[in-house]
Amino acid sequence: MSYIRHCLRQILLFAIVATISVGIFALPAQATAIYEVPVVSAGVPTWIVDKADVLSLSTKGKVKGTLEELAKQTGKEVRFVTIHRLDYGDTIQTFTDKLFKKWFTTPEEQANQTLIVLDNVTNTIGIQTGVEVQPILTEAIATSITSETMSMPLRDGNKYNQAFSDGADRLMAVLSGKVDPGPPKAISTPEVGRTYLKAEETDANRTSFLIIVIGLLIAATIIPMATWWWYQNQD
Repeated sequence: MSYIRHCLRQILLFAIVATISVGIFALPAQATAIYEVPVVSAGVPTWIVDKADVLSLSTKGKVKGTLEELAKQTGKEVRFVTIHRLDYGDTIQTFTDKLFKKWFTTPEEQANQTLIVLDNVTNTIGIQTGVEVQPILTEAIATSITSETMSMPLRDGNKYNQAFSDGADRLMAVLSGKVDPGPPKAISTPEVGRTYLKAEETDANRTSFLIIVIGLLIAATIIPMATWWWYQNQD
């Protein structure tokens, strides 16, 4: 009987450790909720909210200076937000739309606003503009800024600082009435091996780990019982 109790204690201990391990490796990072983003109002000189913590201090200083100057010259206010992971059911555009309406609650407050939000897990970018901005920052230009000007540096090795710096410079030109410089020219670079895992690869690794843990749990249950049965039958 003491041998059986020993086996049961071993199985219980192994199950506890395995459960904790599965939780650590399989639990996804928490999504950024709308209420977690600091509230900003029209006229308030908060130009960048870096919840994902992907921008350097020098980039923040440069972009803030650019957007501050734009607001003084034109009255058009541009704000950048970064988040880490979208909640289930959200797209980057629905998140951007909801944040835009939360920050600027009236048509008057929304009129001269531009909001750009980036999710650093998917590297997708949303944009929303007010009615006074839309004749200048047309849908075609807005889409080009998010999908080309800002996204090209992201595709070229997650260069967030360059993405936001280039985006701010192009917005400054367009909204101040200058000629749109357009997106950057694509540069062909030799393909190098990745040193990071894609999201689907990470999920696959978690699934493999879970299968291994389950297999070990089964083995930890069967082997001691089989051993006990073998000892019993020796008599």
